[in-house]
Amino acid sequence: MATQTQSDALLRPAPRVAVKSRSVGKRAGVAGVGHLVVVLVVVGFFMLPFVWMVLSSFKSALQIIELPPRLFFAPTLQNYVNVFATQNFAQYFWNSLVIGAGSTALGLVLGLPAAYSIARYKQHGLALAILMARIVPGITFLIPLFILFRTLGLVDTYLSLILTHLLVGMPFIVWVMVPFFEAIPLSLEEAARVDGASMLQVVLRIVLPISGPGIVTGAILAFVFSWNNFMFSIVLATNRTKTLPVAVYNFISYAQIDWGGLMAAAVVITLPVLILALLTQRYVVKGLTAGAVKG
Repeated sequence: MATQTQSDALLRPAPRVAVKSRSVGKRAGVAGVGHLVVVLVVVGFFMLPFVWMVLSSFKSALQIIELPPRLFFAPTLQNYVNVFATQNFAQYFWNSLVIGAGSTALGLVLGLPAAYSIARYKQHGLALAILMARIVPGITFLIPLFILFRTLGLVDTYLSLILTHLLVGMPFIVWVMVPFFEAIPLSLEEAARVDGASMLQVVLRIVLPISGPGIVTGAILAFVFSWNNFMFSIVLATNRTKTLPVAVYNFISYAQIDWGGLMAAAVVITLPVLILALLTQRYVVKGLTAGAVKG
């Protein structure tokens, strides 16, 4: 009898533990659903303007301004035909591509040595100068640069736009790469120097390959900021070197706004950057986080 009583006492708490486990699991499920709802609301809020832009690019002028807006309609490609046939957007696309790629390449050539110098030799003055170039509003440099390029005959050239876009892209490259270079153990470089490698060989064969994700991240950010730059292009470029953000103004006149053409042009500008971001997002995430941890 005593043995049975002890057995009952040992087994009695089990149902309470089971009930508690079910309660915890239920709360975790509710929390998971709530988290999903919040994520969907936030993503929907930020995606709504993009979806509206894409849908409007396939609508006629009357359909765009209809209230309430139509979700189901007969799509038209006329807006895209106008963008490429009447506005010479293919040339503007090429201009943006050349200027973005050129400024990014030159930014890497100048920014990687600067970042390595800041990381290894603690050149705080150089770091402060590059930081100030990014903090100071770009319009501060606009008039002096315009006067300089006009004197040198470089207004409306790729070179002037590539050089001015360095003010936007190169600081990002430097400040993305500094943590990467600082995270590389100095013993690796010292071992290579002991083996007879020159400083240039150490950088090219050890430092840069290890820092690959950071280089990709810095290059992508520099290219995106160059691609979207408006201020320098509107002053230093004319029809021959006009870039996409400036070309959008072709659809805005004193009398009216071509909303269909404007939306189609916005899609043309956004789509390459969006595809680039989707293809390289894991490299960007890795590049932005890997250099944050030393050792």
